[in-house]
Amino acid sequence: MAPNTSGVFYAPLLLRVVLGSLFIAHLYWKFAVFPGGFTQWYSNFATNGYPSFVPWYVLSAEFAGALLLIPGIYTRWVSLYAVPMMLGAAHFWAVRRGFWFVGAGAELPIVWAFMLVLQALLGDGPYALRIPARLVVR
Repeated sequence: MAPNTSGVFYAPLLLRVVLGSLFIAHLYWKFAVFPGGFTQWYSNFATNGYPSFVPWYVLSAEFAGALLLIPGIYTRWVSLYAVPMMLGAAHFWAVRRGFWFVGAGAELPIVWAFMLVLQALLGDGPYALRIPARLVVR
């Protein structure tokens, strides 16, 4: 049987690459573009009343997304791991700016959250790296 070459077959791959690239862009922004850099970004969490574990969770979710989604390593788990971060971001911006993206609101993080849930539902897709079962720690 010939491999499926329809667009549906490649949708999980495309979504993985887009999400992973966006995570890379956000990490770059934190370390190279944001005024005050990483230190200022990190301190903003305390300023806004978040517990000290929150920025570490955000960083871990973004690094996992940046490093693991594009090659397709543990795609479902990484996607689900990042969903609470996006829901938290949506709440943060909804309270401060409202819903609409054009007003820097919650619309975009909500879209991200849905994209991550869709990725978890779709799975790895084509061209994902597979971790051999004998390497998985049980």
